[in-house]
Amino acid sequence: MDYLNYNGKTLPADSLLVGADNRGLRFGDGLFETIKYKHHQLILLDEHLARLWNGMKALQFDIPKLFTPDVIEAQILSLLKKNNHANARIRLAIIRGNGGLYDASSNAPNYIIQTWALPESNGILNENGLQLCIYRDAVKATDTFSNIKHNNYLPYFMGAQYAKTNKCNDAIILNQSQRICDTTIANLFAIKENEIYTPSLSEGCVAGVMRHFIIDELKKMGHTVIEKEMTEKDLLEAEEIFLTNSIYNIRWVGSIGNKMYKQHRINEIYLQLQQTNRGILC
Repeated sequence: MDYLNYNGKTLPADSLLVGADNRGLRFGDGLFETIKYKHHQLILLDEHLARLWNGMKALQFDIPKLFTPDVIEAQILSLLKKNNHANARIRLAIIRGNGGLYDASSNAPNYIIQTWALPESNGILNENGLQLCIYRDAVKATDTFSNIKHNNYLPYFMGAQYAKTNKCNDAIILNQSQRICDTTIANLFAIKENEIYTPSLSEGCVAGVMRHFIIDELKKMGHTVIEKEMTEKDLLEAEEIFLTNSIYNIRWVGSIGNKMYKQHRINEIYLQLQQTNRGILC
């Protein structure tokens, strides 16, 4: 039997946790982090928790003094041990308690920690290129909350449904200006003429922890990385495309619609990053 952690209590993974009045259920009032555990370490944990704390402040949670990153880390490690997970995907969710739109009973954070086992091979660069499609029916706003991993997830959820229906591996999400934002589960990078491009945070993409890490590492290795407005035309003119997130690291995109992409530079980048960051990109 697997378990979860709810506000410090270990419960069976199928436990019912909230009632019909919960604001997280009613309004999507909360946010989350997805963290990888591998080789006895929580990968980029400090960066994940810094983003989470910034998100809680933006969403006006009242954070108790005893609710600290160290407490959350201890609770995660305890649950990993309880579930006997050597390699795992961790979801740390924060939701507000009960109440209507104007009358929350409390602004204190409630947290839910879940873990799922990952295969040892997780994080290895894919040999078969991903097939992406573009989702157009819901767009991502570019506002104060765009870069947070909050629970108001409609463009991403429906984009994932669209990708599944159309037999794609992932769907590209557009922003309100019909420019490239990110995908349903990853940040997007394009390579053209020895330069690497990615949508800037002002374009509404999630401020991915792995995105930030990869940009910094690529610059250290001498690559030119440009954060900019990106259009569908930029994708069509790109030579290679790759995605990044905290669970899969880097994944090669083989096609978007009828456009096919190579993977020569991506292979080189992946090997370079592995040599200098074995403990993280593995």
